[in-house]
Amino acid sequence: QVQLVESGGGLVQAGGSLRLSCAASGGTFRTYAMGWFRQAPGKEHEFVADISWSGGTTYYADSVKGRFTISRDNAKNTVYLQMNSLKPEDTAVYYCAADYRPWRAAGVAGENEYDFWGQGTQVTVSS
Repeated sequence: QVQLVESGGGLVQAGGSLRLSCAASGGTFRTYAMGWFRQAPGKEHEFVADISWSGGTTYYADSVKGRFTISRDNAKNTVYLQMNSLKPEDTAVYYCAADYRPWRAAGVAGENEYDFWGQGTQVTVSS
């Protein structure tokens, strides 16, 4: 079983930055592709970004491309989401997720493709 714990959320003004972290325990983190999703009030889960097991490939939703950067440190069992130029529409609960299939490249946006989820961290962007 894989446990995922997100941190780094908070309140920030529009144009500001935050870095989210997701620490993993259990399983074999270095073999999993990892993703970030978000859910705004009254809306469904939305794919944000994912990263391959090695960090060699990444994939972003159009809404965050050029502003957000996903990265990982396999030695620390942690995946990150650097969020710059934040907008009020980025306000949501952000979740990290692990895909149990080993050695996968980035590019999988379907939430049903992910096997383990964290509890989420709130990001609020004020205008």
